[in-house]
Amino acid sequence: MRTYIPKKDDIVRKWWLIDAEGKTLGRLAKEVAVLLRGKNKKVFTPFLDTGDFVIVVNAEKVMVTGKKLEEKIYRSHSGYLGNLKELTLKEMLKRHPEKVVQDAVWGMLPKNRLGRKLYRKLKVYRGPDYPHQAQKPKAYNF
Repeated sequence: MRTYIPKKDDIVRKWWLIDAEGKTLGRLAKEVAVLLRGKNKKVFTPFLDTGDFVIVVNAEKVMVTGKKLEEKIYRSHSGYLGNLKELTLKEMLKRHPEKVVQDAVWGMLPKNRLGRKLYRKLKVYRGPDYPHQAQKPKAYNF
């Protein structure tokens, strides 16, 4: 028996639209990561990009459980002494809700060339508007 490896022409890419309003952050990120990797397809191959494009709207209305709003901390450092910046999840959702969803999805993708390529197919927007109507994305419900 030979292992089937899909060619570039065999991989069909779709555009999915996910509304994050009322969805739990981790569960949303898991579904997005599965779509980006293509794990829901028959032609899934671990070392190939077989996934779809994903548009996430209403990122500012994503939910979390427990005390994560006050206790989860996002840290960034410029490299200079004393320039460690810390923001709680609550502050991050006010300032950069797109970054919250992007970081959660990035945590579930492989950390290599393939993961960076998959990550570029993720489009996250704060509100309900997005500039990808020409691609005719289908609504994805989970």
